Amino acid sequence: MAPLVYLARHGQTAYNAEGRFQGQQAVPLDDTGRAQAAELAQRAAAHDFLALWCSPLLRARETADIVARRIGLEAREDPRLMETDAGDWTNRTFAEVIAREPEQFSAFATAEPGFAFPGGESFAEQEQRVAAALVEVESHELPALVVCHGMVIRAALAVRAGGVPASFERVPNGALIPLDPHAAERAELGGGAATLPS
Repeated sequence: MAPLVYLARHGQTAYNAEGRFQGQQAVPLDDTGRAQAAELAQRAAAHDFLALWCSPLLRARETADIVARRIGLEAREDPRLMETDAGDWTNRTFAEVIAREPEQFSAFATAEPGFAFPGGESFAEQEQRVAAALVEVESHELPALVVCHGMVIRAALAVRAGGVPASFERVPNGALIPLDPHAAERAELGGGAATLPS
């Protein structure tokens, strides 16, 4: 049976390309990201989705709007689908954080369950809100596509698997992933090169 919910990571932003934490800021797609969103829209069209959901953050909304035009659906925003609040790391580069807080960065990069952004959100807190959003999605029309963020996808798969699937520590921008950890490991994701979520 085909999965009833698919997750998509937004297209690339300048912050993704630079390796910089964007957290919950309003960061737009760059040219590469818009092309990735158009490619995602083409792949999404093959799934006959009946509902389209998205994070309200600009990069996800822009991606969802490109997909929406292709598949003829209106995107519904849910703030529980926003990226993790990066707290004090917002706007800092990965290189800067690695130099100053290498152990904490390693915990982030390997998605350790106990990780929390300094001054921001913990992975546990994010998993709770993402799980609640997925209950909402699954109570409406299916199959559904959810356009969101790298760490939201990590959280969703962790909730479903009871742990983080190792192959999804890195999710490409523009990837399309079934909300089923076993199916996700075998899926052709599409999208760009895998980058750290930020």
